[in-house]
Amino acid sequence: MAKQLDYHTIREIFTRFQAAEAEPKGELEHVNAYTLVVAVALSAQATDAGVNKATRGLFAVADTPEKMLALGEEGVIEHIKTIGLYRNKAKNVIKLSRILVDEYGGEVPNSRAALESLPGVGRKTANVVLNIGWGHPSQAVDTHIFRVGNRTGICPGKDVVAVERAIEDHIPVDFQHHAHHWLILHGRYVCVARKPKCGACLIRDLCQFEDKTQ
Repeated sequence: MAKQLDYHTIREIFTRFQAAEAEPKGELEHVNAYTLVVAVALSAQATDAGVNKATRGLFAVADTPEKMLALGEEGVIEHIKTIGLYRNKAKNVIKLSRILVDEYGGEVPNSRAALESLPGVGRKTANVVLNIGWGHPSQAVDTHIFRVGNRTGICPGKDVVAVERAIEDHIPVDFQHHAHHWLILHGRYVCVARKPKCGACLIRDLCQFEDKTQ
């Protein structure tokens, strides 16, 4: 684990990320807050590309919890059976849709606790929905962010909650809204797991990773 970088270095890192891509977006396709919840819940242990391929047809016929309930569990399975753990995920989609209809009037709640109470929705999923769906500067820490945070020293931590706290504590507030998108994209395409592409890295000179590649 790298040592926590100082304020000025972190500000420079995110200034560079912002200059390269001012408005980074999540890669999961969705049409509203509800389909975002479903897409993120389906993305556990699956790729965004694989989820998008499955949900295009699903969301064309079921973009509200009411429509999803009308489709039913078997109907959901037909659309998502190319995704890992699809049977369990289909059950969760139907359960969370029922809760949204019965307890929230069909609307997606905008509190972390309420979101985390939904089947198949954990802290990371809740944070994604709060950030993308509601514009809240919440930080969804996945394996990419955990790796980048600890390699670089931007937001080191022993677990995902510690990394989330490090982002909130050390990244300047004007970069908070897009912070997790910049970090995810950097981890997905540059600071990859096995052999990071340090030669193509925007922040190579500021990063504390000792085993840099060419």
